[in-house]
Amino acid sequence: MTAPDLLILVGSPRRAGNSATLAAAVQRGAEAAGIRVALRHLDDYISSFLRDCRSCRGPDGECRIDDRFRELLFDEFVPAKGVVFASPVYWYGLSAQTKAFFDRTFCFYAASSPHSARVIAGMSGKRIGLVLASEETYPGASLGIEHQIQEYTRYTHSELVGIVRGVGNSRGEVARDPAAPVVEAERFGREFFERRYTDYRIDTPRSGKVWQA
Repeated sequence: MTAPDLLILVGSPRRAGNSATLAAAVQRGAEAAGIRVALRHLDDYISSFLRDCRSCRGPDGECRIDDRFRELLFDEFVPAKGVVFASPVYWYGLSAQTKAFFDRTFCFYAASSPHSARVIAGMSGKRIGLVLASEETYPGASLGIEHQIQEYTRYTHSELVGIVRGVGNSRGEVARDPAAPVVEAERFGREFFERRYTDYRIDTPRSGKVWQA
């Protein structure tokens, strides 16, 4: 199996929900741009939260949780050049499925794992995107999630290249959002590896112009 360049991880249990609608739009845009892309629903791969690795890890150092997380991590996440996390906003945070994905990586990048060097290298230096669906237009509803993903990208020396947020409650209602997030999500997928990312420091050499003629 060929690993995707762009991996889209959907953290909603609703296959036809608003998060999935936006994720599918990202996929359409990426495929239209000729990007090799895979869309995966996290609850197909994760059936358990992180446990205490000191008591759960096998004598060979392997995680003993019997689900498909390892498959997702090594076959698609680690080799992908970019990852888009698509999640509903639950209680002003990520869905449990999405948070579990981040937590479960610990078993594999911890120093006690035989795969830590490979996983750390694969987690680092990616282009990261965030797609959110919420029922509130209130701007602060997603700020906690945006901050968490921003800090994840900085921690892993990655680049948060964009955030798309749509508003809707009933299934697929996000398509009626006047801000047209489905259109923006498709554009985001199409431009995912082209969008400029800047994160300057005070001593960074830079031009006086952002967009060159």
